[in-house]
Amino acid sequence: MTADELASPDAVLDIRGLQTVFRSDEGVVRAVDDIDLVVRRGTTTCVVGESGSGKSATARSIIQVVDVPGQVEAGRILFRPDDSRPAVDMARLDPRGEAIRGIRGREIGLIFQEPMASLSAVHTIGNQISEVLELHTDLPPAEIRDRVIEELRSVGIPRAEERIDAFTFQLSGGMRQRAMIAMALIARPSLLIADEPTTALDVTTQAQILDLLGDLKRERDMTMIFITHDLGVVAEIADDVVVMRHGKVVETGPVDQIFHDPQHDYTKELLASLPQRHSATRAVVTEPETPPTTTVGGSADESVRHTAPDVTPLLSVRDLRMEFDTVSGALFGRKRKEKVVAVNGVSLDVLPGSTVGLVGESGCGKTTLGRSIMRVYQPTAGEIRYRSGDGTVADLATMSEKQLLPYRRAMRMIFQDPYGSLNPRMTVQQVIGEPLRVAGMAQGSELSDRVADMLDRVGLKRAMATRYPHAFSGGERQRIGIARALITGPELVIADEAVSALDVSVRTQILELLAGLQSELGLTYLFVSHDLSVVERICDRVAVMYYGNIVEEGSAAEVFEDPKHGYTRALLSAVPIADPRLRGTRERIVYRPDDVPAADDEAA
Repeated sequence: MTADELASPDAVLDIRGLQTVFRSDEGVVRAVDDIDLVVRRGTTTCVVGESGSGKSATARSIIQVVDVPGQVEAGRILFRPDDSRPAVDMARLDPRGEAIRGIRGREIGLIFQEPMASLSAVHTIGNQISEVLELHTDLPPAEIRDRVIEELRSVGIPRAEERIDAFTFQLSGGMRQRAMIAMALIARPSLLIADEPTTALDVTTQAQILDLLGDLKRERDMTMIFITHDLGVVAEIADDVVVMRHGKVVETGPVDQIFHDPQHDYTKELLASLPQRHSATRAVVTEPETPPTTTVGGSADESVRHTAPDVTPLLSVRDLRMEFDTVSGALFGRKRKEKVVAVNGVSLDVLPGSTVGLVGESGCGKTTLGRSIMRVYQPTAGEIRYRSGDGTVADLATMSEKQLLPYRRAMRMIFQDPYGSLNPRMTVQQVIGEPLRVAGMAQGSELSDRVADMLDRVGLKRAMATRYPHAFSGGERQRIGIARALITGPELVIADEAVSALDVSVRTQILELLAGLQSELGLTYLFVSHDLSVVERICDRVAVMYYGNIVEEGSAAEVFEDPKHGYTRALLSAVPIADPRLRGTRERIVYRPDDVPAADDEAA
């Protein structure tokens, strides 16, 4: 075999000895460390591993778009789009040269992880997608526009002739991701690289995007490299799997072999980190043997059942409503004010020492509900009754900021993004200690001692207190966020998508940490999440939100084993099954009643 021959006749991509390095004043980081990888034509190859394993660096190395100061230092990347052409070594091409620009977009499409960061905020979606055809074809502008509209329709964006002139901020997360897919596929590439395209999406949107990619792959006879840390997604779509760790490939094989006969210890660890149904960390809250129930609205199938507990709730929300004023209309034309109802008369009880899961699609109002309870927002109507340790009950919804101060110590929040929620200009000592300082609870050496004790509790070293957030991994940053939330000794913690941005093994560590702290400190959690496997694992009760309403509520066992509402059944049907042998065995349910916004308003 010569240097320019593929290892396999059916290979579209053949990588040998690839090394990608990042050089800085602190030394050399080998992001991709001498890997070999073969992608067979017409297949889906999933590359899995934790953050920092080299997955995305490998994808970017293939088309030579490695972020500065990174560079491909050694190896070959042989690419052959079809049998009629010789293989091209991408590693030998100038990253800024005409030859590789002719391959990017035209022969190899790339879907980035975060469409909001990857798409321009000042250009319309149509302009950005059109640019690919302008670079790679000689089509006239009118024909390019028609092609873009056709592509937007093919990826499931309704009213494409209107949406082509929309800006990024005017689209939902699901539709932005669909626009990214349209951009990657507009030139009909033979190889599509999808870099974590569903990580930030809820389960129903994720299911639709996976179905869409699968359909387009079959229709256009494409080959796909799918990068993810979600093993459930891998089980749903992969033909072959590549497992990476610390820049190296530790195991490769067919998807069935990886899941049912893994050879490497790291692969076994990843599989062991998958949430198992009915597993261990769920707490138990005693309820009456035959509790009374009340049915709120709708038929028996579409109702919410509130169970009267035998314990006085720590938090009792009644008829909570949150409206936002918005302005719509043309940029320079007549504008009109509208009201958006984000939370529509929600009632919810949270018992002391329990974990209540709040689930639903993006845009359903769950984060707004959590922030309204925390009084980040002033509710439009309703009550937020909080019972203090001395038994007194106060309505937080009507309190002034000064009156809320003691309750802000008792109720704390863990935020979703472990990167954006920490001030990069503050040390860990300052980040964690700030709530104590602001509340006047400690200062000086006492504050330092309490911060050090909290670092111990969340599994971080005391010496880390002098470091800044950029020096930590995503999992470590989330531990810092947890420490900041718990430093005031709260009773209630609202965790807003606290593990959604984390790898599967790191997520398991954080969930075990939260369960341990709950047992040790007697914490109560309101766990906001779109990850149903996590919610089933850790929650006692579950409330399901849909367009600002709680449509179903009950114990975790009841909701997951015997869901009553059609929307709950649709959510559960969209959760990937982490076993390739069960692929396609579950019916996908779509819930879209007539009295809610249409699917084109939220591509979920």
